[in-house]
Amino acid sequence: MLATPTKYTLLAAAAEGGTPLNAFDQALLRAGIGNLNLIRVTSILPPGTRMVDRLDLAPGTLVPTAYGAITSTEPGQLIAAAVAVALSPEGWGVIMETSGCSGREEAEAAVTAMAREALASRGLQVDALHVRGVEHTVARVGAVFAGVALWY
Repeated sequence: MLATPTKYTLLAAAAEGGTPLNAFDQALLRAGIGNLNLIRVTSILPPGTRMVDRLDLAPGTLVPTAYGAITSTEPGQLIAAAVAVALSPEGWGVIMETSGCSGREEAEAAVTAMAREALASRGLQVDALHVRGVEHTVARVGAVFAGVALWY
């Protein structure tokens, strides 16, 4: 069993690359998480975690991460990704993520609404809300990434 994370960091970046996978990799590098191994997780923020602005982990570390990402090979297409963390007064919360063909503001509004609904469906109030998003107009092969890394 993995230990429960004690920290979380919101990340978002966009990039171009020669292939969709390279564009995604470049977005991860720009977000500051490209040299880590992401373990995709769902949407619960553990009790007692604290937000930290920057990751400080060794290359290759396994990092539970909730994220949204999209790549596109359509020049001129606008793509976006966003994440939201909604904390309850009880000290834990939810993480929501989205990605698609939209702008940053639309993506951020969507995850904000999803995070509020997720807490409400659990009978909880929103004590704090943190949102991070990114948009990118594709030149050749583009990618966007927005995530919440959970770490120790």
